[in-house]
Amino acid sequence: MHDETKRARSGSSEDLARVYSERAKLESLAYRLLGTVSDAEDAVQETYLRWYKLSRAEREQILVPMAWQRTTLTRVCFDKLKSAQTRRETYVGEWLPEPVTQDEYESSLGAIPEGGDPADRLMLAHSVSMALMVVLDKMTPAERVSFILHDVFQYSFDEISEVVGRTPQACRQLASSGRKRIGQERSLHASPAEHAHVNAAFRAAWTTGNIADLAAVLDERARAVTDGGGRVSASIEPLCGREAVIEFFLSAFQRQRDLRIEEVLVNGEPGLVGKAADRTVAVISTHVREGRISDIWVMRNPEKLSVWH
Repeated sequence: MHDETKRARSGSSEDLARVYSERAKLESLAYRLLGTVSDAEDAVQETYLRWYKLSRAEREQILVPMAWQRTTLTRVCFDKLKSAQTRRETYVGEWLPEPVTQDEYESSLGAIPEGGDPADRLMLAHSVSMALMVVLDKMTPAERVSFILHDVFQYSFDEISEVVGRTPQACRQLASSGRKRIGQERSLHASPAEHAHVNAAFRAAWTTGNIADLAAVLDERARAVTDGGGRVSASIEPLCGREAVIEFFLSAFQRQRDLRIEEVLVNGEPGLVGKAADRTVAVISTHVREGRISDIWVMRNPEKLSVWH
């Protein structure tokens, strides 16, 4: 009896380790679907709860636990996306996806195994860029799920239809619609080297208050969006036009004299982080087109900056 108990406990431990070893991959998928780390973690936890609510016999009948967990996770996220639309109607100011650190970004690449198709890894890496995350957030829940599952994670439309409750053909059309939304953004994507160079020029001009250099590095129709969530100062509406963007960023130093700006990687791409009193007070993502910054996303909401401290 003692040996049987030991074997049972060993089997249970091995099962637990096998299930949780895939957690990073599940969180990677959930983040792309939901846009925040905390929501992604909650969705993964809900998936595990549903897994362990199954009887042991039911779990043993599932040949590929990871496939079951991904499908269940996607359904959880799909429901969360639908409810999020209502919650964001009451959100104070502009809502932006939560920026992720380089460690979290590199962990997310584990969703495609080493030695896999390089094109798949490139698509997975780009799918977490802030520019694309912002576009994803404008999609309908069904459109977002269909696009991400098919174009990023190579699900079949038959599999996707089981999640979103639409026909495979409808899911194909949803993914195609999502693809069209991001087509222009992807085609105008700057190289990492160019992106870093433009960011460095922007940082230098901003921190020295050089208006002429700021004007040179910003597109004439530059647009900046700040997310404070009603918890810290931020612009309620998007800032449109080079002059408005320059005025906003220069005034930031007047409001916070001890502000330090550092170059970092944000969502796997060159970005900036603002610090004051050894605390991260802003994470900044930029989008570069034709050698100039066209879009700036500034995360100020403290709830979305916890992993940056």
